Amino acid sequence: MKNLSPAARPSSFSLRAPAKINWFLTILGKRKDGYHNIISLMQCISLYDKLSFKKADSLVISSDLDIPVEINLVHKAASLFKKYTSCNDGAKITLQKNIPVSAGLGGGSSDAAYTLLGLNILWSIGLNNRELSTIGRKIGSDVPFFLNSSFALVEGRGERVVPLKHNKSAIVLLLVKPGMSVSTAWAYEYFDKIYTDKLTKKPVDIKLFCQALSKRDFTSLSTFLSNDLEKVVIEKYPVVGKIKERLLENGALISSMTGSGPTVFGVFESKKTALAAAYRMGADNWYGVAETIV
Repeated sequence: MKNLSPAARPSSFSLRAPAKINWFLTILGKRKDGYHNIISLMQCISLYDKLSFKKADSLVISSDLDIPVEINLVHKAASLFKKYTSCNDGAKITLQKNIPVSAGLGGGSSDAAYTLLGLNILWSIGLNNRELSTIGRKIGSDVPFFLNSSFALVEGRGERVVPLKHNKSAIVLLLVKPGMSVSTAWAYEYFDKIYTDKLTKKPVDIKLFCQALSKRDFTSLSTFLSNDLEKVVIEKYPVVGKIKERLLENGALISSMTGSGPTVFGVFESKKTALAAAYRMGADNWYGVAETIV
């Protein structure tokens, strides 16, 4: 990105930060740094938080949610960006949340990624994606994905992002989240205690998976769809398994938990059938209809 002259810099603008789903998530083992090596296929979806940026004398961050500073990834991203670039400019960043918190949908990581992108524009810094990803890795494992692609194979602890060709058409999803939230750290810790020695790793054929996704061959996709953390979360919170069953009973072609949960997604033929199913999923659950971003 080229540096802009002060007169050409936008004084205010907004960005939409998308959520994501994991088509599959395989845990390969724990690393020496405490994180886990994974392999996952992630795709952005049409559920967005909104980030508004405006020039200011100092750094001010506000949100329609009461998020403590110590876990506010927008604040962390902005602070790290200032430190990395040694920029003395200020900004007012306003976050409007639509993506549920601690839901496995990557909302916090996406907000952080788009904070970096937004400040890069507002302050005309001119960092490229590789440099932004260097900052992003210090914030969260999923941040580099949101900076580099809307559909990608993600490996390592999340730092290796391999963009893939999009499937030809958007796929309709019904997202259902029960009332509780799940900590990502807890899910991985519980996985280590319960399942590490019991799971047999079966490599996913990425080429075949993407071909099936492009052809909308959901019969084949059902054999690939897996999430190692799903077993952990369902054991602690059986309602997640019940939601998955009900999605399939109400017309979902395939269904899986995304990320560390507890949100479950179901693939539907149309928005109409997805909405019809949503009304049968129970008033205690949050739900949203979205499409994959292609």
